[in-house]
Amino acid sequence: RQLLNVLHIIAQYNRIKKHPGGDFVPRTVMIGGKAAPGYYMAKLIIRLICAVAEVVNHDKDMKGRLRVVFLENYRVTLAEKVVPAIDLSQQVSLAGTEASGTGNMKMMLNGALTIGTMDGANVEMAEAVGEKNMFIFGMREPEVRALFAAGYKPQEHYERNPVLREALDQIAGGFFTGGDASVFKAVFENLVHHDPYCVLADFPAYLEAQEAVSALYRNPIAWNEMCVRNVAASGFFSSDRSIQEYNDEIWHSTPVHPVIHHPDSPIGRVTPAPNGPHSAPNGPHSLPSRQSTPSIVNGGHPLVSNHLA
Repeated sequence: RQLLNVLHIIAQYNRIKKHPGGDFVPRTVMIGGKAAPGYYMAKLIIRLICAVAEVVNHDKDMKGRLRVVFLENYRVTLAEKVVPAIDLSQQVSLAGTEASGTGNMKMMLNGALTIGTMDGANVEMAEAVGEKNMFIFGMREPEVRALFAAGYKPQEHYERNPVLREALDQIAGGFFTGGDASVFKAVFENLVHHDPYCVLADFPAYLEAQEAVSALYRNPIAWNEMCVRNVAASGFFSSDRSIQEYNDEIWHSTPVHPVIHHPDSPIGRVTPAPNGPHSAPNGPHSLPSRQSTPSIVNGGHPLVSNHLA
């Protein structure tokens, strides 16, 4: 479904080329992902993203308007740098196909707005903050089932949508590969004749939602108000609440309430010993070294201390 993102980038590129003097909301699109060694189509999609980025980023008409970045080897350490900078989180899986993840929640917590389908954790997020504070688009799960039951024909969407057709023809015709039409032929054939994830069916709604994103972004006060609502509603996704629910519904463990003493209390205070470097008030026990068990039994109260190298 990252192909939705790619198709929108190409559509935006074409709009700017046709109207170089137009007023467009600047976009930097970052896409991160990995592909298993044997996943041919996924690797081909990554190659397409990089090919589109190569054309877009070297076109002078795109300067200050559109830029595409593929984040190689996307992982937690990279997410720690990227997530706080994101304005728009794209969660575009087909309704009924995605497991509930946490990346979208992390971006929500950091103030990003979400454009997405009613799938996976997006559903819980919409319940927490309200659909009006997200850019929800696309078919719902019952509509997806009904579409396949009726006989989904993606080629009809290709033929009747000129924006979509132009983008797909560029992919198939070698526009992004220096004229080599063979490179992404499999992507074109898969979308137009099979499209198992309904990319073409959801594309018009996705395009409309992206227009709503641009319109709101032009109003900083309204945009920031929606960001604040998202951050405020993200508290529901606290790990404390999640762990509590696991315990209540699955583990049924008895909570442990550790006693933490104030450093100035007699129990927590350590005084110098006459014949050693340190000693607890009630005995000659020396403080543990980094290699010893990180706890001191002092006056019958356990004080657990974690050592951080």
